[in-house]
Amino acid sequence: MAGLHLESLPFRKNERMFEEKSSGTAKGFVMTDLHRTRRRSIRTGRGTGRAIIRIFLATTLTWCAGTVAVAGADLYRAKVTVTGQGEANRILGFAACLEDVLIKVSGALKLSGDPRLAAYKSKAKSFVTGFSYRDQFLGKPIRDEQGTRDRPYDLTVEFEESKIDDILKTFGLKPWLSHRPRLAVFVEMEQGPRNFIVTADGPQSDLQRDALLAAADKRGMDIVLPSTASLAKSNITGAELRTAPFPALMPVAAEQGGEVVLVGRLVWDDRELGWTTQWQMNWGERMHGWQVRGVTFDEAFRRGIGGAAQILSGNGDPDGRLRH
Repeated sequence: MAGLHLESLPFRKNERMFEEKSSGTAKGFVMTDLHRTRRRSIRTGRGTGRAIIRIFLATTLTWCAGTVAVAGADLYRAKVTVTGQGEANRILGFAACLEDVLIKVSGALKLSGDPRLAAYKSKAKSFVTGFSYRDQFLGKPIRDEQGTRDRPYDLTVEFEESKIDDILKTFGLKPWLSHRPRLAVFVEMEQGPRNFIVTADGPQSDLQRDALLAAADKRGMDIVLPSTASLAKSNITGAELRTAPFPALMPVAAEQGGEVVLVGRLVWDDRELGWTTQWQMNWGERMHGWQVRGVTFDEAFRRGIGGAAQILSGNGDPDGRLRH
């Protein structure tokens, strides 16, 4: 049946079971690829050397400017999973992406589900500058009587920046275009006897790691996760994480450029058939805390990283905040 799927991992069958997969090891936090270049000695005169320096600086500045432009444009882009490429589902996708982009650009998670957005979402198409599809089953044959309209697609939508900024202005908000601190995220998962910290390389946390990265992308944030080796070296376990002072976590976070520590604890609740979650972050010379109950871990991660973005962007504490 045609429809719209908003989960970042739409085909997960059972979140209550932790799937284990093999994985390579990594040291420290999630790391970007490093491209090694061979050193070459070049003999030049003073004039030639100065010319080369000028060219190098100009190229570097151009590259940096391009990076900033791409980062800014990415804030006005969102992705959602839809069924098929029909216009009806595309319009629904535009509406969902519009809400995501408004939150992503401003950092204001409090816009999520805001009834005032309905008027804008109904005409989301008028704010779109482009869109594209990616078949999630690319290369796989159509099954039984399934047509292309029944296949899941990633719909990526780009919005006109000035129109998004104008909408935010009507809500008393503005784009968050200044530096966004990189979050070092420490998350403990507890379900009955199972207890572990989500890491960059642990096989038991593959699903949670993917969901955290998807949540960070959705909210326009950059995150790093600890490796099993870094946790062992620092003697940080789930129990230690609950009581460890934030200064004790900063050295681990700083190894790979984490600027702000975000700590989360997810406990499975059989009665609510969802995760009870508590988040904490030290920012602005005080501790911020918020919680959410009875949600999937995808949604818990979106609330955690989105809540951190709301605080860092100066839009206040998220709903469900804890008193300290």
